[in-house]
Formats: sequence, structure tokens, C-alpha cells
Amino acid sequence: MASRRPDASGFAAPGLPLAGRLLAAVAAVVLLAAGCAAGGDRAEHAGSEQEDPRPRPEGEPDQLTVVDPALVQDLGEQRTTENDPVRVEVSYPTVPNADPFTERLAEIAEQEVEDFAAANPGAKGISISGALTAAADDVVGVRFTQEEKDSEGPRAGYATYWYDALSGRTAFSTELLAGQAELAELNTTVREALKGDDDVAPASLQPILRVYDSMGFNPAGDLVVEFDAGQVAPVKSGRIVAVVPREQADPLLSDFGRRAQAAATVVETGFALAAPPAPDDIPAPEAVPGVIPASDDSVDCSKPESKCLALTFDDGPGARTAELLDVLRENDVRATFFLTGGPIREYGPMVRREYAEGHELANHTVHHPDLAAASAQQIASELGAVNALIRRETGFRPVLMRPPYGSTSEGVRTVSGEHGLAEILWSVDTNDWKDRKAQIVADRAVKHAEPGAIILMHDIHSTTIDAVPDIIRRLREKGYTLVTVSQLLGATEPGQSYRHAHPEEEAAAEARGGATPSPDPSAAAGN
Repeated sequence: MASRRPDASGFAAPGLPLAGRLLAAVAAVVLLAAGCAAGGDRAEHAGSEQEDPRPRPEGEPDQLTVVDPALVQDLGEQRTTENDPVRVEVSYPTVPNADPFTERLAEIAEQEVEDFAAANPGAKGISISGALTAAADDVVGVRFTQEEKDSEGPRAGYATYWYDALSGRTAFSTELLAGQAELAELNTTVREALKGDDDVAPASLQPILRVYDSMGFNPAGDLVVEFDAGQVAPVKSGRIVAVVPREQADPLLSDFGRRAQAAATVVETGFALAAPPAPDDIPAPEAVPGVIPASDDSVDCSKPESKCLALTFDDGPGARTAELLDVLRENDVRATFFLTGGPIREYGPMVRREYAEGHELANHTVHHPDLAAASAQQIASELGAVNALIRRETGFRPVLMRPPYGSTSEGVRTVSGEHGLAEILWSVDTNDWKDRKAQIVADRAVKHAEPGAIILMHDIHSTTIDAVPDIIRRLREKGYTLVTVSQLLGATEPGQSYRHAHPEEEAAAEARGGATPSPDPSAAAGN
């Protein structure tokens, strides 16, 4: 089933206590009171092999379950309020002995506030309020409602985070699923469920972290998947939700997902947790569904004989980037896209597709300025905004940047390092911005290719899109393996500069002029 149910718009009233909002939200959950009266002590049911006899929560089938705060022992609240320069209100419940969860939620909220302000020049205010969606056994779930106001008006978003008290780990919603294959299957199911909604753009639905960042369960145990206003449909459509029936969702769940489902579908009175594990004992996840690595172990590019090289595309996405992605997918090639701010805003679903299909996303500034002539504050603003825009679309934090025109300096590299970014130049310049002929572009790319090369192109030029199939064919015939920049270089150091995978080749590349920045930025407007 699929349905749309917009939540309240605008901001929560300043200073309104979280407990009051939570109690108002669960006023209709009458079965919880019955559970309290029955004194549903888990110990009374120990050893039972029947269906869990604890009371079931009430609620709408297209909403995540809501836990009465009164059921949690000594439930607290974390609150933050700021007014300069953007109005900020953050509040969420804190469960005793869940300190790792509380700390992680604080980090997440802080990042969301920072990203909102950086990505939106017209940012006016942001409110993040949390409510319990599960508190039973050894599982806690908190659903964030994020209400934003900027120059384009208000909109609401949602994200749900889960805490496993046995391990001390905080899990993203995608970790309710067993793996990336299961997330991809869910994505297909959701697309099918929402295909009758003319407002929903199917291309917006991609199996990545940010798209599926709010999932939980309704009282029946069905999987509820909700999307932000404006994420997969116009903002005016409000909250979009798909409900996947339990029998269809259950095979997709991880072991923790099944525990979370059980916790969300019972009422536990007097909920309390034991002390959390020591920080050193909290495991890191091996893989998070929806997080697509920019490199893998499929090939070792550390040696020249591996014949790895990287195709890179600047300034996009553009009008024909979808065609380029089709070609890359058909040829099983992963590329690196250095994105700029305007195109990210215009082609958000395309950015998600690039990430979902295994391509690397990197930072190419918001306005494409000459960074070497900019102040440190201007450089920080340009890079910070693009990092935020990419995170808000995909959940991915870029680790690479490319200065427009190749114009750089020690100051540019220093600020890049502060943003966790390594500088990536190039060793082969196709000059596709100047010579708009597919054959010339292809010939240059192939002629100067060598193991470890980084090839510069632009996916905003139609002739470049036309050249790519020929480039791939000819490079493959020469035995090259086409990979992302991170696959080519391995681990990069923030603040350091790279133009080739093999340092001994850099002098030769510079002598050929491949990475020499144009002295007049206007003469290389495409770089």
C-alpha cells in the first residue's frame, strides 16, 4: 500500500518542552495505558513459547509506532536553542544508560544544522525534534522530524535512528535491512508501490542512505518507509510514505531489524537499560546498506602494471548526464564526478543516481571561482556548501575536491584539508571545453592515456558525452582498467595535491602541460 499524509508544517513553538510534544503525539495510543495498568512485566512472560503477550501499540498503518514517554524510566531530554545567524531548535529524548546513542544523536543533529546552513543561502531556521518509536527489550528507536525554513519556504523531513543496547551501536535505518541487495530490492518494491502517484518521480528513488534514512514499523509490524517533503515529489505534496506488508518485508530484514521490529510492536512498561558497553567494545559496522564505497578490492591499482586510470567529469550534472550514466553502466565503468552547486540543486536525483551506481562524487565548488584569488573564508564557503549539498542528497561525505581551472595555492590546499578534502588535478586534459568535437576529445584522451592517469572531461558538453563510448572502447582495447579516483590513488591525505597515481610520472605530466592551470580563468571556462 502507498499513501501520503503530510505532517504539520512550520516550526514547533519556541520553548515547548519535548515531553509535551511527545505526549500530544501519542494521545491516541490508548492501548499503552492498558499496558501500564496490566503491569506488563517482561519477567512474567519468561519462557513462554507463545506469541509475545505484552500489549500492542496503537497507531495508523502509515505511521511509525510512538512510545509513551511515561513508559521509560527516568526519560530525559536534550535541548539546544540558538538564534544567530540561523534560528536553531533541537530536542530529543535521552534514555538512561544509552550514552553512546545520546552522543551520536547529538553529532547527527549538529551535522544536520551545519549542512542546512551551508547548503541554503536563504536559511532562516531549522527545528529538529525527536520522538521514541521503540523502547523494548534492548532496542531504542528515535525518529527525528526536521522542519526547515529558507527563502523558498518551509518543508519537513524525517530520519529514524536505532540503538542496539547489546552492542552499544547506533544504526541507520538502512541497517534494519540485511544488506545492499535487500535495500535494492526494497527500492524496487517502493517504486512499484508509489507508481500510481503522479507526483512521485521514480528516478528520485535510489537505494542509498539519504533516501532511505527514515524507516520503522507500524503496530502490525509492517515496514514503513517515509520520504521528506520535496525529496521524491514536489514539496507541496508533503510527506510521502510507502508501507511494505510484514510478510513482504520480513525476508529483507537483518537480525537487528527483526529485533527492532519486535521492540516497536510491543508496549513495555518501566523500560530501562543496563549500562552500555565500554567505548572500546562498541563494534564498527562492516558495511552499511546505502553507503556505496568509492573503491573496492576488485583490482589493485597500486602498481603501474595494473594499468588503472580514472575518467573524471567536471561541472555537472548536465542535461545529458543520464545518457553518460547509461553508457558507463553498460560498460561497467565507474567514474568520478566533480560537482558544482547549481547543477546539484537542479539535478538532485541525478546526483543520487551517480552515487547509487558506484561513481565517486567530489567537490568542485558552488560558483566555480578562481580559488587562488579567493580569501580563506570564501574558499571555505565554496567547499562547505558543496559538501553539504552532496551529503543532503546522498548521505556521502566527499573526500576529494578539484579547484576550478586548476587554479590553486597553498592556501587553497590548507582550507581543503580543513574540510577533509584532498586536491585532485589531472594529467590528461582533453580540452573538451574548447574543441567541441567528439573525435578530437576521444583522440586526446586515448593518445595521452597511461597507467595512473587522471583524465579531465566535462559532462556538461554534449560532444563529450558522444565521445565517451569511443574512449572506453579504445582504452579497453589497450588493456586499461577504468576506475574511480579513490580506487586509482588509494587513501588520499586531506590538504595534499594529486594529479597522477604514480609520483614519478608527475614531472612528465607537468612537462606536457596536462595539469598546468590557465593563466586566464575566462579562457578555460569549462575546467
